[in-house]
Amino acid sequence: MNKVLFSSKKEDWETPNKLFEELDREFHFTLDACANEKNHKCINYFDEEKNGLVQDWSDQVVFCNPPYGRKLYDWVKKAYEESKKANTTIVLLIPSRTDTRYFHEYLYEKENVELRFLKGRIQFKGAKYSAPFPSLIAVLKNK
Repeated sequence: MNKVLFSSKKEDWETPNKLFEELDREFHFTLDACANEKNHKCINYFDEEKNGLVQDWSDQVVFCNPPYGRKLYDWVKKAYEESKKANTTIVLLIPSRTDTRYFHEYLYEKENVELRFLKGRIQFKGAKYSAPFPSLIAVLKNK
């Protein structure tokens, strides 16, 4: 078992291409809100320097696989707030932690949120093993 997956030592796990491509066929992403030079999935992306948490995501179709550490709450909150803007759709790839505050405050039973629980465990690019937690796709959009 990869002990790094249980810790906050690495937070920038790269989304598997197959999963991203499947989602991109459906949503046609225009922005990767939380990426870096090596793992970005869209031509337009915010890296750590540009800090997607302080940028405007308006009028975009956003893919976001945020860091799974302590800042995950901030990313889910940001996605929820940005999804209230016109012509903005956000797709989050996050751990399926239904017991968390962010899940209940910003995702669960919200009118503009669709939750898709993934079957099995994701094997992120560069990881030797699958993640030790389930994942979900949260689709947030202004209806």
